[in-house]
Amino acid sequence: MAKGPNAFRTISEAADELGAPQHVLRFWETKFAFISPMKRAGGRRFYRPQDIEILRAVRTLLHDEGYTIKGVQKLHKDGGLKRLLAVARGEEGPSTTGVGNPETPSNLTDEARLRLTETLGDLEAIKARLDGLLKR
Repeated sequence: MAKGPNAFRTISEAADELGAPQHVLRFWETKFAFISPMKRAGGRRFYRPQDIEILRAVRTLLHDEGYTIKGVQKLHKDGGLKRLLAVARGEEGPSTTGVGNPETPSNLTDEARLRLTETLGDLEAIKARLDGLLKR
């Protein structure tokens, strides 16, 4: 039985719908404060239709448009969710100030871009641990 368009999605359903692994959706939650699925007892995530729309926009910006994580964060900070969604849909271009301009070649495959994104997350976590150790 298929779910209706307004039904909540589990993380596996959201991942399948977006064509992104579950761990990437969880990673994006750590990088983008505006991604906040509803969590039930035990931490089980449920994505509302608007959450799926936001995730789809983030995926488009990162994987198709060549934005970096910092670029998407700055786009959101400067213009909010409406602007982020509009840019992802192609309704608006990036601002003339260079917010979120692609910093990676657009000829990367989705798999290569995902590996780079995951590696960046790992490196940022390592840097945070090293910074913590150096402060001791």
